[in-house]
Amino acid sequence: MEIKWRNLALSAAALALLAATGCQSTPGASAAEPTAAPSTPVTRPVARMCAEPGAGPAKAPAHAVTVDPAVVGDLAAKTKNSPPNTTFWLRPGRHRLEPDRYAQVIPKNGDRYIGAPGAVLDGRKKNQYAFGGSARGVTIRYLTVQGFVAPQNEGVVNHDSADGWVIEHATIQHNSGAGLMAGSRQRVRASCLRDNGQYGMNAYKSKGRVSGLLVEGNEIVGNNTGDWERRTPGCGCTGGVKFWAVDGADVRGNWVHDNRGAGLWADTNNNDFRIEDNVLDANDGAALIYETSYNAVIRNNTIRRNNWVDGRRQADRGDNFPYPTIYLSESGGEPRIKARTDKIEIYGNLLENNWSGITLWENADRFCNSPANTSSGDCTLLVGDVHRCVKPAITRPPLYSDCRWKTQRVDIHDNRFVLDKSVVKCTARCDRMALLANYGTYPDWSPYKGERVAESITRKQHNRWHHNVYLGPWKFVAYDPSRVLDFGQWQGAPYQQDAGSTFHARDGG
Repeated sequence: MEIKWRNLALSAAALALLAATGCQSTPGASAAEPTAAPSTPVTRPVARMCAEPGAGPAKAPAHAVTVDPAVVGDLAAKTKNSPPNTTFWLRPGRHRLEPDRYAQVIPKNGDRYIGAPGAVLDGRKKNQYAFGGSARGVTIRYLTVQGFVAPQNEGVVNHDSADGWVIEHATIQHNSGAGLMAGSRQRVRASCLRDNGQYGMNAYKSKGRVSGLLVEGNEIVGNNTGDWERRTPGCGCTGGVKFWAVDGADVRGNWVHDNRGAGLWADTNNNDFRIEDNVLDANDGAALIYETSYNAVIRNNTIRRNNWVDGRRQADRGDNFPYPTIYLSESGGEPRIKARTDKIEIYGNLLENNWSGITLWENADRFCNSPANTSSGDCTLLVGDVHRCVKPAITRPPLYSDCRWKTQRVDIHDNRFVLDKSVVKCTARCDRMALLANYGTYPDWSPYKGERVAESITRKQHNRWHHNVYLGPWKFVAYDPSRVLDFGQWQGAPYQQDAGSTFHARDGG
């Protein structure tokens, strides 16, 4: 795999603050005992796939079928007339499909599509989809796909979420809907997913679950040009990449930046994720949302300047909820669900000048069969059938516990949190780390009314911060949004968080 990188260093303000405070994460260090600053800044490689895309072969590979850009519909026609496992080489130039909106390419099992330098498949705002069908093991390399107009929640490449596809050194840009869908065992490497109308990629399968997904070394930038959250408020349908019911995903070495909305968003019964060595930078919303999902490792990421737009918008409205940069909503570790870990572990990350930090949240009114469950019709992986979660069964074990997604067994350690309010340009509510729930009220038959969930997430579900480094004027929210704590209160009884962590409140400004 050929990936070009550049290094991303801490900002000058953050480096100055490091030098001034001398803080470094050291097991057992207290807030009063800062240790020596590192001799070199923290860096993370960045995949520059859009500015520096890989170049395909200038000559047709042996035994390849050559596709002529001068012939409209040549790619779809030659695919139809060739056997499975055929390699197609697209000459330089702009390739077009027939003008019918459903005139997409339908590959056969094992087909391979290789673009020459300058090969572009252009939907001309006439075709909805570029590649569809159920063929397995299709490969697309060195090809630009642009100008397709998929409807909301649908995708342009691998429209039908077929399994085993490989997308490498591709540029998928300026399309409506999602640039790319995902099936099981899909590999997306060293590609540019840019300026698509809804998502760069939508990892969703209408029947069944996606498993074994790899997203590696890509640049994912500028997606959600359609601004869908404003057009359909509360849809939860935007971002750089959205994951739905994915069982096993490795998301590593990507540069996810400047997306309109969240950078990465895993929503509803995802499990067994490793999100590592990414740069998540300047997304309008959270860098990462992990929602009603299970078992993940989030490590060694550089996370900068996220949530400035969405966080500020909510604060300007007077909302006191701690809208964060990493948002775990009804998500936690569950040993009964098979994965490479039995918790959610967040460690080794640098979070610099984002709008707030990490929020662990649990909505007391959101559970299987509740009208407040926005993932309508879905139930936890422990129960499956929402119709089991009714009175009186839901009022006693095991359904009392298993009918709700729980933020539990979250371990947050050895991270560095840097905040300079003069960089973020904020005065309030951009400085929060939070562990909380709401007061349960709905529906009438809910067994989770009152403070039960707030008590559980805060004190009983094994959620723990420790051995982190805080630089800047951080505050901490526990139990409910009204309880805003300083570092000493956060460390003290009854919360007892961030043992062994260091804290220096000086603002980098």
